[in-house]
Amino acid sequence: MEADKIANVAPAVVLAAAGMMFLKGVNGATLSETLLGAAQQLAQQLGVDVRSRATSPPPTLPPHPPPPRVLAFAAAAAALLLTRLLLARGAPAVRLVDFSVYRPPESWRLTRPGFVKMTEKGGMFAAEDIDFQSKVVNRSGLGDETCVTPAIANYTTGMAVAREEFETTCFAAVQELLSKTGVDPRRIRFLVTNSSLFNPTPSLSAMIMNRFKFGSATRNYALGGMGCSAGVIALDLAKQLLEHNPGEYCLVVSHENITNAHYKGRDRSMLVSNCIFRANGAAMLLSSRPADAGRAKYTLKHVVRTNLAADDQAFGCVVQMDDEEGKWGVRLGKELMSVAARALRSNMTSLGPLVLPVSEQLAFVANLAARKLAAASKPVARALPQEWTRPYTPDFKKAFEHMCIHTGGRGVIDTIERELGLPGSWVEPSRAALYQFGNTSSTSIWYILAYMETAGRVRKGDRVWQLGFGSGFKCNSAVWVANKRNADRHGAWEGFDARKMYADLAEMDAKLQAERAAKQTACAGGCKH
Repeated sequence: MEADKIANVAPAVVLAAAGMMFLKGVNGATLSETLLGAAQQLAQQLGVDVRSRATSPPPTLPPHPPPPRVLAFAAAAAALLLTRLLLARGAPAVRLVDFSVYRPPESWRLTRPGFVKMTEKGGMFAAEDIDFQSKVVNRSGLGDETCVTPAIANYTTGMAVAREEFETTCFAAVQELLSKTGVDPRRIRFLVTNSSLFNPTPSLSAMIMNRFKFGSATRNYALGGMGCSAGVIALDLAKQLLEHNPGEYCLVVSHENITNAHYKGRDRSMLVSNCIFRANGAAMLLSSRPADAGRAKYTLKHVVRTNLAADDQAFGCVVQMDDEEGKWGVRLGKELMSVAARALRSNMTSLGPLVLPVSEQLAFVANLAARKLAAASKPVARALPQEWTRPYTPDFKKAFEHMCIHTGGRGVIDTIERELGLPGSWVEPSRAALYQFGNTSSTSIWYILAYMETAGRVRKGDRVWQLGFGSGFKCNSAVWVANKRNADRHGAWEGFDARKMYADLAEMDAKLQAERAAKQTACAGGCKH
């Protein structure tokens, strides 16, 4: 009877022990030895011989069904095998439980005409500088509902107002996320913040821990100075932390602080950032807990990072610096777009083998070989069809259903749309995020995903490509797979009208074309421009 009782509970005991040790992060060798020892002890209690084949004679098949104790040991062995198979699968899945993006209040709204009036009111810009900024903001793809902090509108700077910006935007995003997920902050093991231009002491991550009363066991990290692609870098750090610590949560908070970054000088390469950067904040909860598999929205499949910092031109195309008058801001070099194109090509070369179907990979390799042959031999170049010697851009539409393009500007979105051959529906979420919220730096990829969910575009199994560019120079990609249909209506997008956006953008284009035509007419006498 005793053996029968053990036989009944043994499989459950072994499976429970295996699961507990697996979730606690016991390493593979320790876990295997522990379970093997447990199985051997169980076998001894059940009277089953588990000696190795080297010391035991070949088993003979019993004439009757095996007794319960043998079945119990078989179940224990199966549990051990299952556990080893789970370990062989590698790191645990990292999932996105949910996320939130901040919607500024209407009192922060800055229309395009309002932006021009603000620059005039400051009394620090010459007429030609005001005219330059007016042209940039009216051609940028930004709408009339983007927002800046009251401090910027009043030309106020300092540590206190910069802290207030972070607390207002990011505390609200975190609070909404915690309310949606129901997760106690003390249960969150890791906290990662990223902000390129504002990194006070105590850190931004410590400010969140203090506000929401995280536990002392939480490990916090604050990433700074890593540009507009830092949101993907923060994801990469969170992914590594969770893969090495199964069964835990990681909160990622992305932000770019614009209060103290508002440039007050006359260098036009530094005035551009005034025209496009706007208030923002995003919070994401990631998990390596199997228990969250059912409710998590997405699974993080890949993070691919490209860094061109060793290249002097790439390193210097986006720089925080003082101008000749000692006024500091962020310089955006004219070489920025060409550097971004190089970084994107490099990133896609690394990303392609991970996501593209074999047919696209073979086409890319064949094109590369043809171009190298053509470059090495003029006769070969003449013999090959001309289209074979042109660079082949893989069709990433075969790898993804959605794409979140960093809202660095209308030119960035237009270029990627053209170079990758994307339909208008693919870039609409990115255009909408730029139009409604402006350049929101590292958070832009989350405003874009929030748009997709609000529009009901994300279905189960859909693959999402988040693409960010940033100083250094960096191009970073994150690849997600939707675990279910995600159609949450994010408050940040309430009341948005895409038809109104397209009409406004068309009007911008018409005005720009009229201005160019007038300029060409005025210069018909041979003037240089």
